[in-house]
Amino acid sequence: MKDLKYLTAFAIPFAALIGLLFKGHWVFFTPVFAFVVIPILESIMPLDRKNLSEEEAAIKKKKFLFDLLLLINIPVVFGLVGWFLWSLSVVNYTTPELVGLVFSVGIVVGSNGINVAHELGHRDLQWQKTLGKLLLLPALYMHFYIEHNYGHHAKAATAEDPASAKYNQSVYSFWFTSIIGQYINSWRLQKEILKRNKKGFFSIQNDLFWFHLIQLSYVSIIYFALSPFAAIIAVIVGVIGALLLETINYIEHYGLSRKKTQSGRYERVREVHSWNSNHVLGRIMLYELTRHSDHHYKSSKKYQLMDYHDVSPQMPFGYPTSMILSLVPPLWFAIMNKRIPAEMKS
Repeated sequence: MKDLKYLTAFAIPFAALIGLLFKGHWVFFTPVFAFVVIPILESIMPLDRKNLSEEEAAIKKKKFLFDLLLLINIPVVFGLVGWFLWSLSVVNYTTPELVGLVFSVGIVVGSNGINVAHELGHRDLQWQKTLGKLLLLPALYMHFYIEHNYGHHAKAATAEDPASAKYNQSVYSFWFTSIIGQYINSWRLQKEILKRNKKGFFSIQNDLFWFHLIQLSYVSIIYFALSPFAAIIAVIVGVIGALLLETINYIEHYGLSRKKTQSGRYERVREVHSWNSNHVLGRIMLYELTRHSDHHYKSSKKYQLMDYHDVSPQMPFGYPTSMILSLVPPLWFAIMNKRIPAEMKS
């Protein structure tokens, strides 16, 4: 029964469903639940630093249940997005209701879409990687697959990585530098991949061409099948999901940096180069993403096997609380800057 704790991750889409069903003030239930209720609960719940034994890890590694819990997110995410966009043509939403639902569905796209896509994108099986790419579609962020797997994991916590926030950089500045930098990097990385495979830039194996074609088709289908307004809302929902991801990116590596060795290369990524959080709700609702140090230590490790490392820098709050704090830069700096090792500050 303990394994079913990850069903808690579906609380976010369930909250969005409540908004779609009951409308009115309920349309704001998702952001209130995610960024008010969960932080309050995490503040009173004990931290969980326990790691699995080798025997427990061996058993959980083979359980298909953990993969199934990820895969269920595909119909959940696309179902909610599709329902909301369709409802725009049959329901006369007030402006506040529309705003609340856009944010609610956008949060689902970020938490149960992009986050699960990230987990699947690190898998060894091609069909799981493909489904991970599919889950990036509602956020119009499919290039993330290339940049994250081939760029971020090699350059994390360095000046060359746009997805690693610098010391004293605000989250608002980071949104621009990370989004633009990752997009540019994805094209550079795609060209390098094609070159290694002895393929030309206009090869059918250029995934970024396909990603852009699929995303354009997605918005076009919404435009012609539903309405131009629905297509605009779909794009806005995608932007909110992407900003949720980038806010998580911001807090995961803020101010942490790797040193250069005498050879001019950076030291290898270690457990000290990512912020860790053992706050229980954030852990299970984000499929252990908050044990980010272990994820970078071994990116192929499945979420249910993630470990806590004593040497990893610890966040004083869970991810939802930290994301809210990051939106107030002076407060964020006051809390986090003193926790960054002196030798990493620059």
